[in-house]
Amino acid sequence: MRPSLPAAAAPPPVTPTSVTPAPVPAASAHPLPPREATRGQRVALLAGLVIVAWVTLELFASVLLPFVAAAGIAYFLDPLAGRLTRLGMQRGAAALLLIVALLTCGLLSALLLYPLLLAQIGILVSRVPFYVDQVRAFSAEVIASLQERLGPAFVDEKLRDLVSGQASAMLSFLVSALSRLIGGGFALFNVLTLAVVTPVVAFYLLRDWPRVVARLDGWLPRRYAGVLRAQALEVDRILAAWLRGQAMCCIVLALFYSLALSAVGLDLGLIVGISAGMLSFIPYVGSITGAITSIGLAFAQFPTWNGVLMVIGVFLAGQALEGYVIYPRFLGDRVELHAVWVIFALFAGGAAFGFLGVLLAVPVAAIIGVLCRFWLSRYLQSRLYLDLPTDNEPKR
Repeated sequence: MRPSLPAAAAPPPVTPTSVTPAPVPAASAHPLPPREATRGQRVALLAGLVIVAWVTLELFASVLLPFVAAAGIAYFLDPLAGRLTRLGMQRGAAALLLIVALLTCGLLSALLLYPLLLAQIGILVSRVPFYVDQVRAFSAEVIASLQERLGPAFVDEKLRDLVSGQASAMLSFLVSALSRLIGGGFALFNVLTLAVVTPVVAFYLLRDWPRVVARLDGWLPRRYAGVLRAQALEVDRILAAWLRGQAMCCIVLALFYSLALSAVGLDLGLIVGISAGMLSFIPYVGSITGAITSIGLAFAQFPTWNGVLMVIGVFLAGQALEGYVIYPRFLGDRVELHAVWVIFALFAGGAAFGFLGVLLAVPVAAIIGVLCRFWLSRYLQSRLYLDLPTDNEPKR
């Protein structure tokens, strides 16, 4: 048998005076964390993120290009992947299908356009001597006209020879540089990184995009999570409208300019049209560059004004199409990025980090624009702005 335990003695009655309080730990032993983050901690966190991003770009700018391009592709295709997922397709299969479709379109475009571009380059190279003679004759006529108006004291024979020689040399240099650029295009874009690494990275990012967004959302500071989500949604709205709308604008304008210029008989219409359309992501730069180049080529090619007027009409029609059809349809009032701000961001990004900076310029410009509008709205609601002068202060 299990032995019985002796009966426990009754505990003594507890009186209020007999309760001994627990010892209070010293303040220096285990200090409790502050209930709120200090302003210095917030500023240090923000400054640290900015410094890390800047140092990363400075150190790894030469290898970040395929990864940034892959992130842009994944961001661009994420809505399509979401639609396929809602239709019942797995996210990985949807991402693979979209990446393969994008690669197929790129390869078909290259196979179709590359021979045509090489043929156009051959025409351009064969016409270089003719264009050089045209430029030399035109500059000589201009100098002669100035000499007749201003006199030989201002314009002499040496200046005429210098201007005509430099003009033809500049034209020859531009034509040869364009030939090397297009002829060696595959070497320029680095087949290994942009044609192999970018699609692979884009597939993984597109497949895991919802999880990446959820993970970043989980890292947000809890106190400001709502505000940060609202600003991130605003950046996404503006950036998505600009990128997808601008991509459609560039494609439509490239098709229109290349087909229309080829239809009016301009020899290099395909190259000029594609270049003008692709440069349209920089406001006004693509249309102005394409118009100047096309009009100059038309003056050199067509013996009468009819061809020149037809080329001018093509670009006027392109501007009307861009201003009244393409931009209202694909962009509308959703984009809150001013043209001057976009141009400055593109040139500043290119000057700082090259082509990588050009890719990052518009997203960074959108983020800065949203933050500036948010801080301005906070300022307009603050006491610093709303404080009225007291009775003793003069009103202005």
